[in-house]
Amino acid sequence: MEEGFKLPVVYKKQVREFEATLIATGYTHKFHVDIEGIGVYFEPDEERNYRAILDENALAKQLKPNVELVGLVGSRIEELFKQ
Repeated sequence: MEEGFKLPVVYKKQVREFEATLIATGYTHKFHVDIEGIGVYFEPDEERNYRAILDENALAKQLKPNVELVGLVGSRIEELFKQ
């Protein structure tokens, strides 16, 4: 099951919205977020913190996302969804 939504993040004093998708499989889930055209998955690790993983297209093209934005998006996901 996949559900899309907009994820608001404050970056350099401006609110930016990123397209995000919740992907639920079995007993786990992950989020796919488009960060400036680069796909990044955020999935919970063993300690229930979210780790960022580039999607297959970004890896194949050797794209490098804005690290600061990736951190802010990850923090926002944890803020909204961490139990």
